[in-house]
Amino acid sequence: MENEKLIIEEYEINSSTAIVMPIEYGSKIFSKIYELEEETISPFKPFELVKESCYSFGSTYEGRKAATKRLIGASHKVPIAISPLIYLFPTASPENPHCAWVAHEHILDYRKGKDNSTTIIKIQSNRYIPLPISTRSFENQLLRTLMLKSTLSKGAEQSITRAFYAKKFRKQKAAAENSELYDWE
Repeated sequence: MENEKLIIEEYEINSSTAIVMPIEYGSKIFSKIYELEEETISPFKPFELVKESCYSFGSTYEGRKAATKRLIGASHKVPIAISPLIYLFPTASPENPHCAWVAHEHILDYRKGKDNSTTIIKIQSNRYIPLPISTRSFENQLLRTLMLKSTLSKGAEQSITRAFYAKKFRKQKAAAENSELYDWE
C-alpha cells in the first residue's frame, strides 16, 4: 500500500493534473493522481473525481458528454472538456473500475508496452506511466481529444468574430439613426 500521508480528502482536477488512475487500496478502488510535480491518492474513484470536477467548472459530466458526442460524433469513451483549458480522455468505458483519465496536454511521448494491452506514456517531469490501453486505442483517444479541443476553439473564435461584427453593426446602425440627419422643421 501507498504511504498514508499521500491521501487527500478533496481533489479538483486542474491544469496540473496529468493522469487520474484507479488503484486498489485495500478492498476499495481509490485514485492515484499524477500531477506535474507530485503524486497523491484520493479515496474516490477516478470517474467520481471527473464528475465532481465538471460541477466545479459549472456543468455536469452528462452535459459535457452530450456536447462532445454532438460536436465530434463520438459514441463511446468520449473525451471531456472539464473546462476550456482542461481536456481528459478515458482509457476505457468510464464506468469500468479500471478506467484511467488522461490529460492530453501533459503527454510528452508514448510507446507500446510489453504486450498489446499496455501503453507507456511519458508525462512532463519525465515520468513514465504504464496505462492499461492498447497503443492503437490510446492514439484514437488522443485524436478524439484533439478534435474536441479544435472544434471548441473554432466555436469560441467564431463567437468572438460574430460579437465583433454585431457590435460594429450596432454602431453603424446607431449612426444612421442620428436625429441630426433629419429635418424636423
